[in-house]
Amino acid sequence: MRLVNHERNAMDLRTTPVHLGLGSRAKPVEGFTWDPEVLQAYSATVAADGAEGRMVMIFDGDGLGDHWESHPAGDELVVCLSGSVTVTRDVDGLADRVLLGPGEATINPAGVWHVVDMEGPASILAITATLGTDHRPRTDTRPTERVGTPSPEEAP
Repeated sequence: MRLVNHERNAMDLRTTPVHLGLGSRAKPVEGFTWDPEVLQAYSATVAADGAEGRMVMIFDGDGLGDHWESHPAGDELVVCLSGSVTVTRDVDGLADRVLLGPGEATINPAGVWHVVDMEGPASILAITATLGTDHRPRTDTRPTERVGTPSPEEAP
């Protein structure tokens, strides 16, 4: 995994996310995967951006999301590109659902647990504050050990 300084070719945001950092910099993240070691390497590489860093990525899918997530360092923008998507937030123990169609968006506030379900084949664009992101399995009602990136206090 490495950040690319000057990419001039077309990128596929499905496989190569872009990191938005301090100084209005946009850098493709080559070799990105959801592997814990790669996530930790990504976090270490962009740690200087702190809570201001963002990851931009497209996700394609069909069906229920397999995990809940929370982004304590900042809000997340979710844009439906195609199909139909339901974003469910856990707000004080109550399900808050937002249905999105193509071109529609919602903001998941910082620290709010949420899950994305795709109603048939769908694509979303997510702009996420990754620092401190937590994940928990969809079937579990409690947050589990952190799978994603370190919290602001844990970042190098």
